[in-house]
Amino acid sequence: MNKLSRRKFLKRGLLALIGLVLLDSLWFEKYVIDWNYFDISKSEKNKIKIIQISDLHFDQLKSFHSSIAKKINFLKPDLIFITGDSVENTEKIELLNEFLQLIDKPIKKYAITGNWEYWGNVDLKILKEMYSRNNCELLINENRSITLKQREISIIGIDDYVGGNSDFLKAIQGIKQTKTNIVLSHCPEHRDVITAEKGEFKIDLVLSGHTHGGQITLFGFAPFKPQGSGKYLKGWYKNIEPKMYISKGIGTSILPIRFGARAEMVEMDI
Repeated sequence: MNKLSRRKFLKRGLLALIGLVLLDSLWFEKYVIDWNYFDISKSEKNKIKIIQISDLHFDQLKSFHSSIAKKINFLKPDLIFITGDSVENTEKIELLNEFLQLIDKPIKKYAITGNWEYWGNVDLKILKEMYSRNNCELLINENRSITLKQREISIIGIDDYVGGNSDFLKAIQGIKQTKTNIVLSHCPEHRDVITAEKGEFKIDLVLSGHTHGGQITLFGFAPFKPQGSGKYLKGWYKNIEPKMYISKGIGTSILPIRFGARAEMVEMDI
């Protein structure tokens, strides 16, 4: 009788553990967004607040997307950077449009491509037009210099490293180098190319995504990372210049689960 009870106890414990893992990977880590804040400003004056949105992999508009938009509007950032893999096919552009319409339009936004915009044969002209309607510029090996809070900022948007035609040197042609230069590059491995090519050009920050933080990790180890990840996984990399932050992103790819890699939004003061 005791042996039977022990077996039942172990079986129920195992079933409960499996249930918790499924709840975590299919719901919690996907939909309860981890908002991470960093202050990397050089002065207490005229701080500029940025929000990074990465790897949306938009499939349908859900309540957590509305929650993200609501919090963005509450935070009132000066800039939003959308760092690739927003949609996987042209048909999903309208859903992305519905999401962006929830965000206050006056907030200036900049976007880049990811590998899935290419692998899914997304019509970039339609994507660019949709972004434009939402006060967002799609930068493909281009740069923009803007003035905010009496500060000049240069934003460099790189085409995707894996699916597109990334070209850092083309992206900085004609640039007005300012005191704050930010690079948007979907695949973190491209940072190694940028480091080799930038010469004396000063870069304050590289923002990347792509890895999903491994999407499925075991005790911090990611059994699989997508091509273009290189030696990088998630979070800060400051060992060499330029420093880079890799967002774990919002959506999922291939498998609709996350484990040990909770979906993330990034807020920074620069």
